[in-house]
Amino acid sequence: MAIDLEQQWFRGLAELRYARSPKRIRAVLEGRTVLDTRDAMLVFEPRRIVPWYAVPPADLDLDLTEHDLSPVPELRAPVLPPRHNDWHTVPGRSLHLGVRGEVAFRPDAPELGGRVVLHWSPFDWLEEDEPVIGHPHDPFKRIDVLRSSRHVRVEMGGVTVAESDRATMLVETHLPVRWYLPREDVRMDLLTPSAHHTVCAYKGVASYLGVEGAPDVAWFYPDPLHDALPVRGLVCFWRPAVVLVDDVPVDTSMPGD
Repeated sequence: MAIDLEQQWFRGLAELRYARSPKRIRAVLEGRTVLDTRDAMLVFEPRRIVPWYAVPPADLDLDLTEHDLSPVPELRAPVLPPRHNDWHTVPGRSLHLGVRGEVAFRPDAPELGGRVVLHWSPFDWLEEDEPVIGHPHDPFKRIDVLRSSRHVRVEMGGVTVAESDRATMLVETHLPVRWYLPREDVRMDLLTPSAHHTVCAYKGVASYLGVEGAPDVAWFYPDPLHDALPVRGLVCFWRPAVVLVDDVPVDTSMPGD
């Protein structure tokens, strides 16, 4: 019997998954360290593609009160993106911090040994002595950045807005391949800066570019994290643009689309 590892990963999305972390994890709230642990787990709730830290209550310095979990709205998407971290898809208890409301919850799963899963916000996070943004790092995920001479063309409404034979291919586990293009090969005169920004735990903070009717059709990383340094300043397009590689359209979707 052979197993398709990609399909196996998707089949596992319906389950509560966890992995132990060897890292020292710290959380800081308003300048005060409120968590310091060497016994964290990474927990993926059902339908989630990124983990959260689950930590022993004894390593927390927070005055938390228990409450019932809020009901989960009807969610049709098979995957829950990180922005829905205030919904929980397993039984447990909601943990509140004063007027901030829920900042953590304790799943009923005995495999987690009573650990508490913390929300990402309102804390600042460190893995060892390195700041972490966006969400915890997934030990089963990686990024490959490869120079490519494949022909990449980007179209919008039948108009070619970018064309290059010197693209950079970014392969990120469980995500569509992204094609980053030099600005010299992009019709930058058609694009205007957007006020939109997103955060990637592995690549950094992205800035966006748009055209009329599509304000955030492309992005770039002006100051990427070390995993993504080769794409600094390069431009990547997604829907509604059509990206063709060697004249074949490629997937430009996002998780949860």
